[in-house]
Amino acid sequence: MNAHAPRRVTANLSLTLDGRFNGPGGPGDLAAIVPYAVTDVARDQMHRMHENATTAVLGRGNAQGFLGFWPSVADDPSADPRDRGYAAWFRDVEKVVLSSSLSEAPWERTRIVSAPVADVVAQLRASGEGDILVNTSPSLIRPLLAADLIDRLYLIVCPEISGGGERLLEDGLPSSSWRLVLHEAGDHGELALVYDRAR
Repeated sequence: MNAHAPRRVTANLSLTLDGRFNGPGGPGDLAAIVPYAVTDVARDQMHRMHENATTAVLGRGNAQGFLGFWPSVADDPSADPRDRGYAAWFRDVEKVVLSSSLSEAPWERTRIVSAPVADVVAQLRASGEGDILVNTSPSLIRPLLAADLIDRLYLIVCPEISGGGERLLEDGLPSSSWRLVLHEAGDHGELALVYDRAR
């Protein structure tokens, strides 16, 4: 029997100082996040998170939202090279979209899967090569943290308190320890943090 080392499962998200990934206005309220998404620190983090990833896992909302933005960036000569690199990676990478309502894949090289994310990621982890990136999808990151299936977290911490909105880390998650493997601070007070699960 050929032993296969499990693939690394990574996830990324931007959070405010009060731990929120959107503001009090709901999912579209990203006022505290957006100004920091285009900084050098955030763009370098974006490059870092996708450079070893060969599969992207997304929720339905992100898959549809990304479709409206990223495809045109890959071929835009005026775009930042790191944005173009990410857009080209995203266009070409294997994508798995978790949805019970989508019937047609919104992207090429995309599979729609209607199953618990922990089951899907455990299957992906058991075969193939390269990192699996759970891409800016808190509704998927939470159950994966609950199942202890995330090996690395790429976080951008924005120096804002939004005072309302959804938090990634709610009560009820099992306790876990993490090791800081990289940190960078930007000119505007934003932090790029990379944590590996300490097992």
